[in-house]
Amino acid sequence: MLLLPLVILAGMGLSVEAGLLGPLGAQVGHLWATLSIFGVGSAILFLLLLFSGPQPGPAFSTLPRWQLIGGLLGPMYVVVLTLATPVIGIAMTMIAILSGQVGKSVLIDHFGWFGAARKPVNRERWLALLLIVAALVLIARG
Repeated sequence: MLLLPLVILAGMGLSVEAGLLGPLGAQVGHLWATLSIFGVGSAILFLLLLFSGPQPGPAFSTLPRWQLIGGLLGPMYVVVLTLATPVIGIAMTMIAILSGQVGKSVLIDHFGWFGAARKPVNRERWLALLLIVAALVLIARG
């Protein structure tokens, strides 16, 4: 539970990022905006690795290839943010992303995909999904 406030703050950061990406994409192009976001992030991560002391190097050759799919999904996510935010707004973009995230997360939990612990879909989870969809409809209409 101690990580929950940190996760909420990270989610707030995504809304700020979406707000920054729309105008940046309009000025330099959507792909360049995405590249700049990942370039800055990569530079910061490189510095963190450099100054955080010895770290065991990654053994990419021993990993299942499907675990590296996130490298494809991250840029796709940022490009979609860059394209959608100026058109449908930050709130609509974020609630749409949230509905997709929660919907897919419930399925991943339910079936135990990717090594996740199985958590069957129950009434409360169905209700949570329904409320998120209701929020999406209300934001779209508002």
